[in-house]
Amino acid sequence: MDNLIIDLDRNQETLTVKLKGRLESATSPQLEEALELEGIKDLRMDFAGLEYLSSAGLRVLLAVSKTMKKQGTMEISNVNEEVMEVFIITGFAGILTIL
Repeated sequence: MDNLIIDLDRNQETLTVKLKGRLESATSPQLEEALELEGIKDLRMDFAGLEYLSSAGLRVLLAVSKTMKKQGTMEISNVNEEVMEVFIITGFAGILTIL
């Protein structure tokens, strides 16, 4: 079953996003809709609960990254080995700030 839980915590100009589950073609539109980046200068994404990332999820992250480059910073933390491998193979490890 395709499932993604998105936990958003906005504190003034900082948005913390915790993802749990699978970010793929069936769930990436949920993330696109949930992220309201207007006025956000610091986007922190916590991937501790993210089990799987597909090309559709990468597309969303790339779009979000481009938006945040214009208005502030974006950091991704707690990336598991499988998701990190996707970032490395696709070259996203060199594009995104992964802590």
